Amino acid sequence: HVQLVESGGDSVQAGGSLRLSCAIVGYTGNLYCMSWFRQAPGKEREGVASVARTGEISYADSVKGRMTVSRDNAKNTLILAMDGLNPEDTGVYYCAAGNLYQRDFHCSLAAAVYTFWGQGTQVTVS
Repeated sequence: HVQLVESGGDSVQAGGSLRLSCAIVGYTGNLYCMSWFRQAPGKEREGVASVARTGEISYADSVKGRMTVSRDNAKNTLILAMDGLNPEDTGVYYCAAGNLYQRDFHCSLAAAVYTFWGQGTQVTVS
């Protein structure tokens, strides 16, 4: 039984920083794609950042330069370091993982291609 467990969500003031973590439990080996998504109230879930097992990284334009995604394959964990937070970053942040990847070996930021999902962690920026 595969579980993705997120942590690190909190309430912060605009301009603040947070570090989200996601641990994959119950999966032998490494899933190729690990990504962060977020969903604001009344909006669709959107991709934030992805990192392939081989290191290829993709970011949504809205977070480039402010957020950094990384993964530790040995520990099967995913990290999202967030700086310069603003109220538009408010939402539930989800960790996702799967084995589908693009021709250039980057991982998609489309939610539909991911197999495993965490329960989410709340980030509130005021």
